[in-house]
Amino acid sequence: MDGIKYAVFTDKSIRLLGKNQYTSNVESGSTRTEIKHWVELFFGVKVIAMNSHRLPVKGRRIMGPIMGHTMHYRRMIITLQPGYSIPPLRKKRT
Repeated sequence: MDGIKYAVFTDKSIRLLGKNQYTSNVESGSTRTEIKHWVELFFGVKVIAMNSHRLPVKGRRIMGPIMGHTMHYRRMIITLQPGYSIPPLRKKRT
């Protein structure tokens, strides 16, 4: 599960939940088959399709005039078989 970073909750990803599609950011070096295997093993679901795209790199100031960039991630849209779902990932509020 090291390749899957975190779930993404944007307007589009919330709309896709109605179609049984889940969105998350993953390491750029992970392959589709690895991600599919991790999701099926960890959540106990059946994946039928996966789409991915690379996010654009954003510039970021490190110190003074020195520019760096944000981390490289890929965004995966995972479609599950009807009848399966992934529980929401929430932190407990104390």
